[in-house]
Amino acid sequence: MAKTETLHIRVEPSVKERAEKTLNELGLTIAEAVNVFLNQVILNEGIPFEIKKPRFNEETTKAMEDTMKGKNLSKTFDNVDEMFEELDK
Repeated sequence: MAKTETLHIRVEPSVKERAEKTLNELGLTIAEAVNVFLNQVILNEGIPFEIKKPRFNEETTKAMEDTMKGKNLSKTFDNVDEMFEELDK
C-alpha cells in the first residue's frame, strides 16, 4: 500500500452526516471522496466545479421551505383578472 498522509478537517456534524449518507449510497467513504476530490483538483488545476452564490435570497428560500413543510402561504385565484387586481393593490 502506498504511503499516506492524514488530514484533519472540521465540518458541521449535520453536513458530515448528510454527506456520509449520500456517499455511502454511492459506495464511497468520506476518505475516498476526499481523495477523488483532491485528484480532480490536480487534474483540473483548480476546484473541479463552479463556485457561486446561492441562486435564491433568504426570503425566497424560506418561502420554498415553508411550502415543502405544507405551510403554503401563497394566494390562489379563480381567474387571471382576480390575480391582476391583487397585483395592482
